[in-house]
Amino acid sequence: MRLTATGTEEVVRRTGGALRPIIVLACLPMVAAWPGTVSSHEIPSDVTVRIIVKPAGDRLELLVRAPLESMQDITFPTTGPGYLDVERAGQQLRDAAMRWLRNDIELFANGSRLPLPELIAVRASIPSDRSFTEHTLAREHVLGAPLPASIELPWQQALLDALFEVPIESEDSAFALLPGLERLGLAVTTVIRFEAPGGVTRMYQVEGEPELVELDPRWHQAAFRFVVQGFEHILDGADHLLFLFCLVLPFRQSLRSLVVIVTAFTVAHSVTLIGSAYGLAPDVLWFTPLIETLIAASIFYMALENIVAPNVRVRWAVAFGFGLVHGFGFSFALRDTLQFAGDHVLTSLLSFNVGVELGQLFVLLLIVPLLNLVFRYVRREQLITVVISVIIAHTAWHWMGDRFTVLRQYPIGPGDLFSAVDPVTSETGLREANHG
Repeated sequence: MRLTATGTEEVVRRTGGALRPIIVLACLPMVAAWPGTVSSHEIPSDVTVRIIVKPAGDRLELLVRAPLESMQDITFPTTGPGYLDVERAGQQLRDAAMRWLRNDIELFANGSRLPLPELIAVRASIPSDRSFTEHTLAREHVLGAPLPASIELPWQQALLDALFEVPIESEDSAFALLPGLERLGLAVTTVIRFEAPGGVTRMYQVEGEPELVELDPRWHQAAFRFVVQGFEHILDGADHLLFLFCLVLPFRQSLRSLVVIVTAFTVAHSVTLIGSAYGLAPDVLWFTPLIETLIAASIFYMALENIVAPNVRVRWAVAFGFGLVHGFGFSFALRDTLQFAGDHVLTSLLSFNVGVELGQLFVLLLIVPLLNLVFRYVRREQLITVVISVIIAHTAWHWMGDRFTVLRQYPIGPGDLFSAVDPVTSETGLREANHG
């Protein structure tokens, strides 16, 4: 039987309306598949957004590129099996740029938030377009001729390019950007290119949660950022805290011994931290799990020494040796954030180190008085020290085993010790990234 509008009404009339919900549900797939529009869609898993910022006289130009499929509540017109209807999509593209890009990107100049930028132009682009490599090409592309109406571009593969402008007082201001674009996907990567008036180019890559990016940081901005990062890193690192705890446990009552031991550890990890940041470390896959395994081994050894025979005369040398290992561990925390140092790489490294020392000092100011208070009411001090050290040694042994299991998965060849220098964290790589 052919189902027509009249036939459907007759069936509904004869059944007293009981079949109306069933008929409606049966027709939903046909309505959803009807050509001409794109219904709401799922949030994409991985989204990459490209942003180019350039001061130009009395205005700041902002070029943004994002996947069209990440604009979840915009209905884009289509033709055929799902090709973007370029001729009829103009208003939807503008709505998407305003709703999903303009309102979620915050711009700052000299610490003050700038007004919402004005949308100058918008267009759809094909996924193979390479114009967003620098400002001039991207600007000409967005302001150029739109895609031909006959193009067969699946709307899920299309890119949305937009040009915004916002008035500024001076192009030499200290600009910052907060890319609050996490709504676009489950995992959002924001690639930012800042072209300063003097010809300097900065490149940044922000993963996940948005954070304020100083586009051309001054030395004090970079210093503050890395002091905070160093302080937070030492507090978040359970392995570093346990090592520090074992390091000072038997000598907490001797201020002179504490100063010598902690200073030796500080000097050592400062050397390898700075050296690693400048490329003086193996750039091989097995190096990170090796250092993590050695850090666990350092905790196990220190706890074992506290059990057997802690010796203040050699403790500083042991602290120095293991400090070299922990310095490489600290450097791993800088791999993704040293890009925010700008021209102040050494300043940022020293500031990170200062933050680490402040974190260590904060921890010592907490645990030393606490231990003294505990041992004041416990007469068998040596026994308590041994019990604590046994618990820490047990934990470190399991860490060491788990990390060694990961290390064994990486083949180590005779020529792997010092291969190519990491282009991201080396001085040369940073200079190329920031000026290239």
